[in-house]
Amino acid sequence: MAQPLSQTTIDTVKATVPALAQHGREIVAEMYDRLLADPEIRTLFNQSHQGGDSPQHAALTNAILAYAQNIENLPVMAAAVERIANKHVGLQIEPRHYGHVASALLAAIKAVLKDAATGEVIRAWGEAYWFLANILIGREEQLYQETAATGGGWRGWREFRIGKRIQESADVMSFILKPADGQPVLKHKPGQYLSFDLDVPGTGKLRRNYSISSGPSNDFYRITVKREQGGLASTWLHEQAAEGTVLNAAAPAGEFFLKSGQETEVVLLSAGVGLTPMISMLEVMAANNRAATYLHATHNGRHHVMPDIARSLSRRCVTFFEDPSSEDRAAANFDVEGRVTPEWLARNTNTDQADYYICGPKGFMAMAVNGLRSAGVDEDRIFYEFFGPAQELDAAQQQRNRA
Repeated sequence: MAQPLSQTTIDTVKATVPALAQHGREIVAEMYDRLLADPEIRTLFNQSHQGGDSPQHAALTNAILAYAQNIENLPVMAAAVERIANKHVGLQIEPRHYGHVASALLAAIKAVLKDAATGEVIRAWGEAYWFLANILIGREEQLYQETAATGGGWRGWREFRIGKRIQESADVMSFILKPADGQPVLKHKPGQYLSFDLDVPGTGKLRRNYSISSGPSNDFYRITVKREQGGLASTWLHEQAAEGTVLNAAAPAGEFFLKSGQETEVVLLSAGVGLTPMISMLEVMAANNRAATYLHATHNGRHHVMPDIARSLSRRCVTFFEDPSSEDRAAANFDVEGRVTPEWLARNTNTDQADYYICGPKGFMAMAVNGLRSAGVDEDRIFYEFFGPAQELDAAQQQRNRA
């Protein structure tokens, strides 16, 4: 068990809150510059998520500030700690990595705050960092052991072969992954993801997470990947990862998954490739004779993925096309023209009782989460994965409204 923080440390960290609020983004940017200079650490990060307006930078900035603000009331950070621990397990973070982060963070605080970063401040933040780090290390070790001890589970990286490639739409491909050792695999919780350690020719090592788009199985996993413009990993998977290609994957991870043993009404709400965890959830619900309402938004029929699977598995399926083509209209292959709106959700779903699971682009999730809150849906009935504070959801919704 981690040693309690001293009162001196608590007081000193709290006193840095105004400076963190003003200079947090600079500190995080400086910290990442130092971390990414280390080749071993650089492979742990998605380079496309770096930069001044990076959501990853914003999320860490807010996490550091929240830690300082709540250092006397750490139970309010429990959900964030669980989310971070799951992400770390997916990426196979080890205790030795924490030392690199500590050095980079403390050096960044010193570099940005200059004379205000006194020896007392650096000592306090060092103690506070390692207090939280040891909590995370302990929880991550627990998750590693639990996963490895479960039937079909493993620790570290495991080889999988691409057994089949399926072109789902113009820019989305599914990959059936089978264990190279021929042994059973862990049945994932519907909604979880796999993390991959990819070795891309001409690029090098890349770490990526992809949601599992199939129901739990001891035989295989399916991931469904959108080809992103400029995306190094997704482009390689689409263009070069042929059937038979071996990929290194960590065991399923993530705390966003369908809750079991509940009979409440469920609404699954997705946009774009955000449907991947929803298909996994639908397969489980259908197998258990559990009714689901599935709402999915996409641009048009050219980008619509797995429509037959979604309709066959859900009690009620409503498809939104933002910009349907004349062919779409002739084929009548969608239900609503335009975007999902909070007003539509309030009118057409059971906001008094249903549980909502949401996945999609940031602006879409902002609309859905904030819209459901405004409609009176309790927080404990809204499930989603979002890295950042409520203010970022609001900003994302404003940007979506302007688009």
